[in-house]
Amino acid sequence: MKNYCFLLLLFGFTISIFAQSPAQAPTGKMSIPSNGIVYGKIVDNEKKSLSDVTVTLMQSKMDPQTKKVKEVLVDVNITKANGEFRFESLALTNKYTLKIAAIGFEDIDKKFTFIDFPSNNNAEKGVINAQNKAVQPSGNGGAPSFKLPDLDRDLGDIVLTVKTEELQSVVVISGKKGLTMDIDKKVFNVEKNLVSVGGTAADLMKNVPSVNVDIDGNVTLRNATPQIYIDGRPTTLTLDQIPSDAIESVEIITNPSAKYDASGGNAGILNLVLKKNKKNGYNGNINAGVDKRGGLNGGAGFNLREDKFNISVNTFGNQSKNVNKGTTEIRNLVSSPNLLVDQNSKNKMNGGFLFGKFGIDYFLSNRLTLSLGAIKVHGDMSPNDFLKTDSIYDGGSQLSYSERTTTNSRIFNATGVTGGFKYLFKKEGEELTGDFNIFSGKNETNALYSTNIFDVYGGVQQGTTLQNLIGNGTNKFQTIQTDYVNPIGEKGKIEAGLRVQMKDMTNSQGNYIFNNSTNSFDLVSSSSSNYKNKDNVYAAYATFSNTINNFGYKVGLRAESSNYEGELTDTKQTFSNNYPVSLFPSVFLSQKLNDNEDVQLNYSRRVNRPFFMQVIPFIDSTDPLNWSRGNAGLKPEFINSLEASFSKKFKGNNSLLVSVYYKGSKDLITRYMDTITADGVKRPLSTYVNANSSRSIGTEFTAQNTFTKWWDANTNLNIYNSKIDTDNVTGTSQDAITSWFLKMNNNFKLPSNYKIQLSGTYQSKTNLPVNQGGGGMGGPQNSGSQSSSQGYVKSNYGVDLALQKSFLKNNAATLTLSVNDIFRSRSYRQYSESDFFIQNSYRLNDAPMFKLNFSYKFGQMDASILKRKNMKGESEGMQGAMQGAQ
Repeated sequence: MKNYCFLLLLFGFTISIFAQSPAQAPTGKMSIPSNGIVYGKIVDNEKKSLSDVTVTLMQSKMDPQTKKVKEVLVDVNITKANGEFRFESLALTNKYTLKIAAIGFEDIDKKFTFIDFPSNNNAEKGVINAQNKAVQPSGNGGAPSFKLPDLDRDLGDIVLTVKTEELQSVVVISGKKGLTMDIDKKVFNVEKNLVSVGGTAADLMKNVPSVNVDIDGNVTLRNATPQIYIDGRPTTLTLDQIPSDAIESVEIITNPSAKYDASGGNAGILNLVLKKNKKNGYNGNINAGVDKRGGLNGGAGFNLREDKFNISVNTFGNQSKNVNKGTTEIRNLVSSPNLLVDQNSKNKMNGGFLFGKFGIDYFLSNRLTLSLGAIKVHGDMSPNDFLKTDSIYDGGSQLSYSERTTTNSRIFNATGVTGGFKYLFKKEGEELTGDFNIFSGKNETNALYSTNIFDVYGGVQQGTTLQNLIGNGTNKFQTIQTDYVNPIGEKGKIEAGLRVQMKDMTNSQGNYIFNNSTNSFDLVSSSSSNYKNKDNVYAAYATFSNTINNFGYKVGLRAESSNYEGELTDTKQTFSNNYPVSLFPSVFLSQKLNDNEDVQLNYSRRVNRPFFMQVIPFIDSTDPLNWSRGNAGLKPEFINSLEASFSKKFKGNNSLLVSVYYKGSKDLITRYMDTITADGVKRPLSTYVNANSSRSIGTEFTAQNTFTKWWDANTNLNIYNSKIDTDNVTGTSQDAITSWFLKMNNNFKLPSNYKIQLSGTYQSKTNLPVNQGGGGMGGPQNSGSQSSSQGYVKSNYGVDLALQKSFLKNNAATLTLSVNDIFRSRSYRQYSESDFFIQNSYRLNDAPMFKLNFSYKFGQMDASILKRKNMKGESEGMQGAMQGAQ
């Protein structure tokens, strides 16, 4: 730092001496550094910014052969959305011309210099005019006196005039495409999705192609649970903790390449790309809404980008006051005669969450950008449940009838910090990035179960039992990652990276039963658990992509190893496992048949390792009807995926994508219903096993259609056949099931700035999704999946509708009315069967759900809030200081 200061002072001192000393007759050529900067903004007649304008910088130069002045190309800029351009490292003594061209506008030329060279008359008098700001008479024999010119030239707003003769033939199409294709993913733009306005990411997924959302908000992609990413990084946030208004697009990665984590499920990745400010100036939005139950939602966002800074602040809140109903019928085959259990439930949710996000980017130089961000989430849920349970033996002998009231309190707080850098090398396309992500969450639960027991329905009350579950836990998630990209040849590219992921989790749960004799709650140690675990993954990858004529390919290899350590803190029993290095190749091939047709083929290998909740052998007996236990002998599950696709573009902005896919798993981790004998009583027990294998094969159709100027739609149809081989566990396997899933979104543009969106989904009978469970530890349950390998989900459908009106200047304000599940048909009906039980369950979410939302956008895209410092002013200030010192 001392050296830099010394050089800077020496530079200023030299300039000061040069400017103040008596001028002498020149003895040689004077060299002035090439550090000039010119910038400006391209606008139309209404002062609106123009993007994609070509700005060509030309330099006037003497041709040594012809002795004539000619113009030579120096550089080219294409203006961004804010209309601005910028050229740097320009010689101060040269003369320049800007040639500006844009479709539909008249071309213009604009000349400029950093030094306004004097006329011959002034030259004879020894006068130099520096940008008409300093004309100094020669005070010493007529020799010119030199004053430092401006290093910056701000050309201000340059107005382009519309070509009137071409105006009638120009057709303007605005807005992003709903669905775009890449070699390894589909990108669905959701900024203009209407039916999810004011909701969460779970609501948004209901309208994303290929994605199915059940009544509890559980998301499946091709009937398996995907990983959730935010901005290309894994997250521990759930979809109902992320506001839909914060999301710009959803990337659907059905077959991830070697660049992505190999671990974490067999259904690919859903990457949520959050909104970011990409325009200079400031802009923001305010929104608020309410649903039919009085649940409020609202938020605000503000973005500021100018010169070297990009700052964004966003906050959202959402209340939930849903009412859900359900029934469950269980035939317990373990007892003789069979025990029949009939349950009716009603759940009232009362709670909500707050989400805040702050981010800052600092453009340290043209090549280096530093980023820092923070996320804060707070949730407070207080659901109240009412459950009726009627138990009777087959043949008519009544066992009991009970009514249970549950008062819940669930609080979670999470904080995340992200940071990184991006460095651009001189070679175009070569870059190095580094990222870190630290996320920490805490949760607290308190559930009081009050059960009144009767001899029969409507009979005399026999007694009351009180049960209190008190728990808390922590979750820490840390990742460090670096990626390097280097273009090879004309179209080749190498990508490589390293990644470390570390997870730490603790959980403490106590099960207390009220003791009438002592008038206090006693701890039931056999159904209480306290544990902690660490899970680390280490990875490295490399990919190479290239294009040869119309053929493109991307090949990659990823290496991963992992380990976990766990401990039951009450008993000090420990568990650990080290998984050796495994290799995960991926291959993506693409052939462009013509301008409108493409063929793709890809393959990848992935892994699903058992998580701690699935391997600890602790028995959770919190719910007498649903005991559960982990399986310490679980092995990792390896998945091979193969997919081929064909895409075709038609006239009128229509397209079709057809995909054929296969997924095969070895040692599939699946939930399984077994039995256990405790205190002389044989009862069902839910656990996990490694099935021999599973496979799914299907065909998917995705279409985008523009039927008229006011009606467009996207449609997704997935037909698949799936089977799980459990011969190694039961000796028999459930038959394969052929299913289909249909989703369609229609968008209508009406006069007077009205829009309508009509969406629908249909899911036929299908296998239960795999990898759903958490191994119990959650308190008494009244319904839900018992096993992935022993049942199916019955068919269901749903229709959603939204109406939006835009108004005020530039349509800055919008009002949206949406209705979800209009016909109350999106129910969840499940059938499960094993040698020990038969279960039918039914649940219906609060439907139809009405929501009304208001949104207002504001901003000034060309504001100069953080003005760039004038380098000339700084230099002159330094000169003054040096002169004063003399």
